[in-house]
Amino acid sequence: MSYGNTFKVWREYAALDWVSYTRHAFVKGLGDGTLPREAFLKYLVQDYIFLIHFSRAWALAVTKSETIEEMRLAASTVNALINEEIGLHIRICAEAGISEVDLFNAEEMPENIAYTRYVLDAGHSGDLLDLLAALAPCIMGYGEIGMYLSTNKSSNKYSDWISTYACEEYQEVCKDVGALIDNAIIRRIGNIPQNAPRWNGLCCRFQMATKLEVGFWNMGLDL
Repeated sequence: MSYGNTFKVWREYAALDWVSYTRHAFVKGLGDGTLPREAFLKYLVQDYIFLIHFSRAWALAVTKSETIEEMRLAASTVNALINEEIGLHIRICAEAGISEVDLFNAEEMPENIAYTRYVLDAGHSGDLLDLLAALAPCIMGYGEIGMYLSTNKSSNKYSDWISTYACEEYQEVCKDVGALIDNAIIRRIGNIPQNAPRWNGLCCRFQMATKLEVGFWNMGLDL
């Protein structure tokens, strides 16, 4: 499993936070089936709201793009989020008696606001690299979690969620986004990005978004 060279370095930079995110108690509960259904539904409602803002952030990436290839990848990611991934949330919540109108009108939790506005601010105040550094933990993290749980789960209780992120289509999205990041880095700061003055700032932005992912899981467990 490889999501590109830049992601590998960013992941290593945020190593401790990355483990806290991808091996969180919420994630373990998805794998062994011990996660309470109420906690899962609470998470899905908030993640529906998150995906709306996340889609807006990827739409912003279109305007921050400098090439047609960047624009196409960003646009296709918006489509994957708002027309495909979000369908999982709508379907599972509908089975629990929660309509999409209820989802859209649900109160946004503070942890959700903190994360989504951080990502959007990265895009509005910075360039495409700032935005991608803030977006990457969610995209790649869920891909990694999905693959891990698909081979390590001991329960099928949340298999629909797991298969959504472990499936070939989602893994291809992760690889495509990884390639987008690598090419955007080379285009803007060169083949040795670690020597660029802004490199550390991009690493820190990725790390902060990873910390906010941990907060999102904590929210689901009321921690």
